[in-house]
Amino acid sequence: MKRFIEGADRHQVTLLPECLEDFVGEDNPVRVVDAFVDELDLHALGFDGADPAATGRPGYHPSVLLKLYIYGYLNRVQSSRRLEREAQRNVELMWLTGRLAPDFKTIAEFRHDNGKGIRNVCRRFIVLCRQLKLFSQAVVAIDGSKFKAVNSRDRNFSPGKIDGRKEQLEQSIQRYLDAMETADRTQPADLEARTERLQEKINKLREQMRQLDETKEQLNNEPGQQRSLTDPDSRSMLQSGKSTGLVGYNVQTAVDGKHHLIVAHEVTNVGHDRGQLTRMAMAARDAMGKTKLQAFADRGYFNSLEIKACEDAGITTFVPKPMTSNAKAHGRFGKADFVYIAKDDEYQCPAGQRAIYRFSRIEDNIDLRLYWSSACPSCPLRDQCTTSSVRRIRRWEHEAVIERMQQRLDRKPNAMTLRRSTIEHVFGTLKHWMGSTHFLTKTMVHVDTEMSLHVLAYNLKRVISVLGIAKTMKAMRLAGMSP
Repeated sequence: MKRFIEGADRHQVTLLPECLEDFVGEDNPVRVVDAFVDELDLHALGFDGADPAATGRPGYHPSVLLKLYIYGYLNRVQSSRRLEREAQRNVELMWLTGRLAPDFKTIAEFRHDNGKGIRNVCRRFIVLCRQLKLFSQAVVAIDGSKFKAVNSRDRNFSPGKIDGRKEQLEQSIQRYLDAMETADRTQPADLEARTERLQEKINKLREQMRQLDETKEQLNNEPGQQRSLTDPDSRSMLQSGKSTGLVGYNVQTAVDGKHHLIVAHEVTNVGHDRGQLTRMAMAARDAMGKTKLQAFADRGYFNSLEIKACEDAGITTFVPKPMTSNAKAHGRFGKADFVYIAKDDEYQCPAGQRAIYRFSRIEDNIDLRLYWSSACPSCPLRDQCTTSSVRRIRRWEHEAVIERMQQRLDRKPNAMTLRRSTIEHVFGTLKHWMGSTHFLTKTMVHVDTEMSLHVLAYNLKRVISVLGIAKTMKAMRLAGMSP
């Protein structure tokens, strides 16, 4: 081929370097993986097989398999079968494992049996980041995202889904019965054969109806009245902006505001984020080694009790309040149109009247104070305010906590922009690495282990990007990685 760069003849003898070290450059990220794992005390971190058995066939040291998994998740190779193939042909992996090539079953069993150790390694890396003073800002963004489980929507059942499926089956049965009746009148030649086929289909559909009835009875004992057959811990969850949901898990993360490292994460099967704020914020604060913390979250995390708990723990929250006022939706004055006057413990209404304190009561375990004005029945603006005779204003006993947070949001109008720029790309990156299937394992405990490997790989890549390979390796050796 003239005028083109020509490759070597496949039959030409090639004198490759005899040393694997020559194939791996000094700036290769695989050296960071090697240095990181070599400094870990795997026995103290809870790995099985860290101490060899006195008898029996020798096994692989946990460090070899841990290096294999970290390398795989760094390079978007999560499958144990793919890791087996890569260990046999990938020069970097040959260097990393010393040319060991475990079979896929051994690789998969390591991840299955060492979930606790892998999760501890993920936490230990955050400790290293803290020792490297990468958390100079006590600021985190908190968010949750839905990740698909190994369970299709057809294998997930709820009372509503079962009723819908039963209705479809009833229509199908009726359609086959009508077809049998038609065949009886118009096609006597092959009536028997046709009737037999239709009867078989009807019997199959009736068997499905019976199974659905049994499943519906079993749902009474299932949490959230849901049952997933492939992955029993997964749940059907709605996705924001989409009419259909997915069967999966809601992964909570807290990301630091400076270097965008994932400082804390948790896998849940609850489809909403309410009730997650305090736990994630406190986990992030402890992981970063801070006494004070600023936590940014979207309106899905708004919960008065959670915000109060954060303030009591020294965590300053920035969570916008959802716009869910029924009065506003119908064109009437909302609670925000009533101004609270703290020194008098009264509200001033849009008409200029004062709503005074009347009594207190408990609703949903929250102590509420109720206010209204005696001028309401004769107020010219009453139709714009309420459909009742008086407009009652409810105030939580700790409403000042919510008001202080709203004042912080007003002083920081770019708070939600900061949150989005900090955390949303993290989820995008993780889902891109995972591919279309997301999780490969089943049940909560194993999914949590898999997520820890993804988080560890993400954080490792971020630290390499911030410090560089040489500085990262030096820091690992100087810091010491024992718990």
